[in-house]
Amino acid sequence: MPNEDRPTPQQPAAVPARPKPGGAPGAPVSEQDHEDFAARTAAAEDLDVADRADAFAALHDELRTRLESGGTAGA
Repeated sequence: MPNEDRPTPQQPAAVPARPKPGGAPGAPVSEQDHEDFAARTAAAEDLDVADRADAFAALHDELRTRLESGGTAGA
């Protein structure tokens, strides 16, 4: 029996699986592309703050170029 002073909270809806990074939905992403991205991200995390910012800026620029070109790995 629900408490009238405290309504029963709604249950969250099922969360869909998150796609791998690498482009628009449906764009082919090779396992190697995924591993390369993960390795570059991990390597950037180990840098000092200034170099880390540059590394993440470069990753950002590359991903933006991929998205703007249709999400292909050849960009």
